[in-house]
Amino acid sequence: MPPLSKTSAILAFFLPVTALAGPLDEPHLNIIPRTADESARIADVTAPPTDFSAAAQYEEKSAGAATVRARANADAFSLPSGNISFEDELDFKVGNGLFKKLWVSSPSSTLASDGLGPLYNARSCQRCHIKDGRGHPPETDDDNAISMFLRVSIPGSYEDRIADIEDYIATLPEPTYGTQLQDFGVAGQPAEYRLKVTYAEKEIALSGDDTASLRHPTYEAADLGYGPLHPDAMLSPRVAPQMIGLGLLEAIPAADIMALTDPDDKNGDGISGRPNIVWSSEYSRPMLGRFGLKAGKPTIRQQGADAFAGDIGISSPLFDDPWGECTENQPECRNAPHGDGDIRGAEIDAEGLELVTFYSRNLGVPARRDVNDPEVLRGKQVFYDTGCTSCHQPSFVTHRLEDQPEQSFQLIWPYTDMLLHDMGEGLADHRPEARATGREWRTPPLWGIGLTEQVSGHTYFLHDGRARSLLEAILWHGGEAEAQRDEVIDMHKEDRDALIRFLESL
Repeated sequence: MPPLSKTSAILAFFLPVTALAGPLDEPHLNIIPRTADESARIADVTAPPTDFSAAAQYEEKSAGAATVRARANADAFSLPSGNISFEDELDFKVGNGLFKKLWVSSPSSTLASDGLGPLYNARSCQRCHIKDGRGHPPETDDDNAISMFLRVSIPGSYEDRIADIEDYIATLPEPTYGTQLQDFGVAGQPAEYRLKVTYAEKEIALSGDDTASLRHPTYEAADLGYGPLHPDAMLSPRVAPQMIGLGLLEAIPAADIMALTDPDDKNGDGISGRPNIVWSSEYSRPMLGRFGLKAGKPTIRQQGADAFAGDIGISSPLFDDPWGECTENQPECRNAPHGDGDIRGAEIDAEGLELVTFYSRNLGVPARRDVNDPEVLRGKQVFYDTGCTSCHQPSFVTHRLEDQPEQSFQLIWPYTDMLLHDMGEGLADHRPEARATGREWRTPPLWGIGLTEQVSGHTYFLHDGRARSLLEAILWHGGEAEAQRDEVIDMHKEDRDALIRFLESL
């Protein structure tokens, strides 16, 4: 593995030496350092298996002690961490209420809920993350895109604090439309656009006379409400991801993620995982990106505050513009009534933002199903033998934390390395984000993926929901994962079916 000194040097440029807690600073966590004995035990328990005749010990508990029982209904992603205290479950439920809360436009008699927009994609967090699960693209041309939108930016430059991060790709908000397009507006405010998606089918031949069909999407920002886009505008479609296990992903030691990086492919396996280093609005420093489809956000709190601002138009202590995403070229939008003039200060105050963060941090991961089923075990071996674990790292042990017992020192099985990978031209959006290029995406966690249809009512996968099945999602893999995709195409049908069966058990 490459040395960690390069990233440490990047951060040291911005931080005093005393502020660095390790290869990457993690100021959002109160960490108890591991002992040498603990590190040895962790290396042993996360080592790749050599025997696929039975499930590994603890493998059924995807989230360690935080795992929840797998419900057979649409609430499977909506339970609190299995190890949460009775007292903290109240905070979880209040956070859930704020997550579901329908915001209204200003002025309103419901002062605790006004401030919507003026431009927005949804009236609540739950409207995009339906049942805390995965969103979907519009089903028809007349269907709304309630859980999907287009990010937008143009090439540009940033101030020195960011420009000195190695390989950072400078972008700026689109001058009129900001950083994402909103398809709703409050009364008197035109929506920014209507998302139009068209598909072209392409058949793929598989071994054993099998075939599959991939739908190739084309996206259009139709019915633009504020004039044409900048000629250099870069658009990226985004479907809302599932919400489970976020606190555990945040608690994975940054050093453990960095240990998986191999940007120059020194081990020759064709996989070149890179970390995204992003600017933290909370801590005014570069941090490891973890959240978002390109790992563009470093913490759950910043991800949530950014979504409040961009998706709903709600200000917070972290992003305090009351007009949300309205730009200087939308003066009527900026001058419309807002909900920040009362005792709350911001439209969602610090306490409210913390409760939503706590809720997001503690959405439980369901237990695995059928872990010892013979076909599942066969599929697991195929997953390992094909090299899928080069990106979808099966397991980690989280930090030992002073004040987050739910996430503290848990053996978890998320199946992600949290790194950026070149996924090929077929999945490219050609829109960079921090250090992520237009062909790179963060490896998505796979836990809970087999419950998608049960929770969300569909089986649409990838960043824009183009894949209608797990097999289609695999067949879209290119770039660094092209060899693995081709092996799936050529393998015996029984092995391919077993692989899908394994993924459905996660």
